[in-house]
Amino acid sequence: MESETTIPEQPDAEAPAPSAPPSDGEANAEGSPFDQLQKEFEAVRTQAAEYLDGWQRARAEFANYKRRVEKEQAETYQNAAGRIIARFLDVMDDFDRAMKDRPGDDDDAAALAQWTEGVQLIYRKLQNLLDAEGVTRIEAEGQEFNPSQHEAVTHEDNSDHPSGHVIAVLRQGYKLGDRVIRPALVRVAK
Repeated sequence: MESETTIPEQPDAEAPAPSAPPSDGEANAEGSPFDQLQKEFEAVRTQAAEYLDGWQRARAEFANYKRRVEKEQAETYQNAAGRIIARFLDVMDDFDRAMKDRPGDDDDAAALAQWTEGVQLIYRKLQNLLDAEGVTRIEAEGQEFNPSQHEAVTHEDNSDHPSGHVIAVLRQGYKLGDRVIRPALVRVAK
């Protein structure tokens, strides 16, 4: 058997020489990829902490704002309701006085007529107060039934009214502007 001998190849003169591993001073100057990733990670972590802190502050500020707005709305409602109710209290006082001065069985017809006139004045005062607040009655009797303004209690056969029209109002309905506060309770013709 012949033995083959291989001749090692000679390195090319143009190929760069292998570099020596960097010393500690050189590695710190350039930074290893791990060190760079660690620095980036710390920067992202710091930014995330800042975002979280900002988000938590904004959330707390919004919660405080929401509580403040709810409190202001409640106070506004109480103030408005208080002003309106105070005006109704005058009417209540008038009714209290009328009930104290109500004529008895022994009083004459003149006293009863005077007392009735006083109650009618109180009624007009109440009606004027409702008018001043923009409250109006819902016209219902003889009108075509409207479910947005009327609430039907019964449907009855009636030859005096066309089908679907209101026969009688059992309880008056009211609107504030265009908004129904309370629908009228009505009887409706079949």
